[in-house]
Amino acid sequence: MVVSIRDVADRAGVSVGTVSNVLNRPSAVADETVRRVRRAIDELGYVRNDAARQLRAGRSTTVGLIVLDARNPFFMDVARGAEDEAGTRGLSVLVGNSGEQLDREAAYLALFQEQRVRGVLVSPIGDDLDRFVRLRESGIPVVLVDRGAPGSGFSYVSVDDERGGYLAVRHLLDQGRRRIAFVGGPPELRQVADRLAGARRAVAEVADATLEVLSRPALTVLEGRAAGEELAARRSGGPDAVFAANDLLAIGVMQAFIMTRDIRVPGDIALIGFDDIDFAQSAVVPLTSVRQPSEAIGATALGLLADEADGAAPREIQFEPELVIRESTAG
Repeated sequence: MVVSIRDVADRAGVSVGTVSNVLNRPSAVADETVRRVRRAIDELGYVRNDAARQLRAGRSTTVGLIVLDARNPFFMDVARGAEDEAGTRGLSVLVGNSGEQLDREAAYLALFQEQRVRGVLVSPIGDDLDRFVRLRESGIPVVLVDRGAPGSGFSYVSVDDERGGYLAVRHLLDQGRRRIAFVGGPPELRQVADRLAGARRAVAEVADATLEVLSRPALTVLEGRAAGEELAARRSGGPDAVFAANDLLAIGVMQAFIMTRDIRVPGDIALIGFDDIDFAQSAVVPLTSVRQPSEAIGATALGLLADEADGAAPREIQFEPELVIRESTAG
């Protein structure tokens, strides 16, 4: 049986309005009455309907967050940063995983709109932002996460991915590597395209350097392993360095090389990733990576969203990437 606020009022011998005051403004109620109402709540096991309360108030305390891949520790760190910041503002975060699929992203957007959330944080798929325009027009602010969109009118928090790609490949070139392979994910992901653009800019600065692009359908360890097996199968004349679009791909490539038993990292092939997840430092060969301030990205995005929900103008924030050098390139 669902216990109502009327049941609590009857048990405590007070009005429904008094119970409401105890729940929302206890300082306005006599101490003895507060104790009587709370005792009735405990005895009946009453749980108030916050969704209905927020609907009546017209202001939710819930924020939606849609990430590209919940299996990627980078996005879980982003979520942790958003949750920590939300806690300081009396908000909570609901996390959805699009899995890099537009239909799943659309389903979460519809769900969050139905729930009338305070706002939505999203790592978008592709360049078409019209679906977010419609959400904003319905009164729900949107902040783009890990993705820049200058001039779009949306708040966003991103990292300079093009700069990060340049730093990664410039480091490989400075180590004397000349045959670079880029292992990337779906080309519609703007982050991947920008990191590749940075890699191409670095290679263009060195006359005898080349860049080969291997595109994979997803940014996962298994796809990285498949790319590594492909590279290992044509060892002669292959690359002497690999830049992977994220650390999961890089770890998969490393696994493939180790399993062949005749490709040494970095002796034969240097390897660098992107994100600097915790696993990068603890890999069999500690992985050089381009670090993103993942938790700061999540916290900053949540702050922008909360401010915009309170009437602030959209803002654009871009962090600078940091190259973290470890043994996978330092031979």
